[in-house]
Amino acid sequence: MSEFSFEGRVAVVTGAGRGIGRAHARLLAARGAKVVVNDLGGSMEGDGADAGPAQKVVDEIVTAGGEAVADTHDVSTAAGGEAVVDTAIEHFGRIDVLVNNAGIIRWAGLPEVDAENLERHLAVHLVGSFNTLRAAWPHFVGQRYGRVVLTTSSGMFGLDNNLSYAAAKAGTVGLARSAKLAGEPHGIKVNLIAPAAMTRMGGGPEEEPAEPVAGMPYMPSDAVAPMVAYLAHESCPVSGEIYTAGAGRFARLFLASTEGYVHRGGPVTVEDVAANWDAVNDEKDYYVPSDLMDWSGAFLKHQFGAIADAANA
Repeated sequence: MSEFSFEGRVAVVTGAGRGIGRAHARLLAARGAKVVVNDLGGSMEGDGADAGPAQKVVDEIVTAGGEAVADTHDVSTAAGGEAVVDTAIEHFGRIDVLVNNAGIIRWAGLPEVDAENLERHLAVHLVGSFNTLRAAWPHFVGQRYGRVVLTTSSGMFGLDNNLSYAAAKAGTVGLARSAKLAGEPHGIKVNLIAPAAMTRMGGGPEEEPAEPVAGMPYMPSDAVAPMVAYLAHESCPVSGEIYTAGAGRFARLFLASTEGYVHRGGPVTVEDVAANWDAVNDEKDYYVPSDLMDWSGAFLKHQFGAIADAANA
């Protein structure tokens, strides 16, 4: 028996009909999980619906000896998010793992990007993650166990034509960091994956090549799934973190703060900020806050020190 077994666990994977989500579902099933394969079956832009992709993945899992059921609910709606989780409960009696992978992309940047473009990205990536997470949460709390992997993206670093996608993917980071704190008393861990794979959303063909193509980087979805499986496993040691995976490389992404410049003595001016700009930006002694309160304590430590000195004077 593999050390990283999912025997007895039930996993929901959204956007699992193709590409990266398909790889996640197949690996979790191969390791013993019962899997709900959720996929609306729409286009890359989020249009249309097709039950075929989800069922095809289920058929692949069953043929390989695993257990899975297809689900085609739309996670961008509250009812859809609840229905996906209900599918797990109805068919398998519980939910232990939630992997939110469903996504769309409609390339656009300023000034042509419109509100509908932004709203649709937020609905699928951010609100969709919220809907399924909220639906699964009572089950996790009740059993005092849960593993959640949300999908963010290196796309949040920005391109000139991915404004809405970047905004939605960055939003999942804040969602995960707050959910991490809510989950700590209940044995629930929430992390994020920023995958790198040559899927249709990543600029690749509709069907991923099975073998490397000369002159092209080989970035199969299967190379992302091991990191997601580790984050979804009961032995996962972290929560609230972001990891990248793809093409054989695995790494941590994090938000950090510089020590910055502390002004002392009288009101601060714009000139003070400008004169100390190098210190504001100096990365030499950066730190990685674990949450908002941790950042606040570090940011205001000079104030707390002054208060303590005054009290002891």
